[in-house]
Amino acid sequence: MILIPKHDKLPPLYAIIDAAMFKDGENALQQTIEFAQQLLQGGATFIQYRNKGAAATEIISQGRELRRVIGGRAVLIMNDRPDLCLACGFHGVHVGQEDLSVEGARRVVGSQAVVGVSTHNLPQVLEAERTSADYIAIGPVFATATKANPEPVVGLEMVSAARNVTRKPLVAIGGITRANCRSVIAAGADSIAVISELRSSPCQSVEEFLQKLSAAN
Repeated sequence: MILIPKHDKLPPLYAIIDAAMFKDGENALQQTIEFAQQLLQGGATFIQYRNKGAAATEIISQGRELRRVIGGRAVLIMNDRPDLCLACGFHGVHVGQEDLSVEGARRVVGSQAVVGVSTHNLPQVLEAERTSADYIAIGPVFATATKANPEPVVGLEMVSAARNVTRKPLVAIGGITRANCRSVIAAGADSIAVISELRSSPCQSVEEFLQKLSAAN
């Protein structure tokens, strides 16, 4: 694993590569790599790789190629799997409420790696605040189609409520677009996680998000 210095502040855009976007393509790995390269060209510096339900061998194959191509140009976060985070040489891992706990993940990836955690309500945010998580994600803020069984929409009010009870960097996720991203930052998020809105013209989309987010700060 490549370790990075700890940061108290996240970049405004947290890009997520969902392997499901390319599962029906002829060359899923090549599509994934090209997508990642376009994210980098647009200015993305914090990227999560998500591959729900895939075999570990597929995740490792794609993850290692992503690591090779991206190099040190962006922080790479593995979704769900601390063990595969290590196997791929990623910078950190993101866990959900039904995955390994923050402290369990920390024991696997080590004290210098990035560990993030998803939350969906205020009690979960308060619990995450007491852990060693480097950032807390809250959502879905708006309706989202990227998960088969999404949690209930929490709205901007929950983003503000979460901001009031944690000092950790706060990532908002779920249904965030270029049209509504400024309102999410205004509600108290430090960073926005985006999946679907990056799929079309990823380089241009990243650039436009960063422009809007810069104007919001």
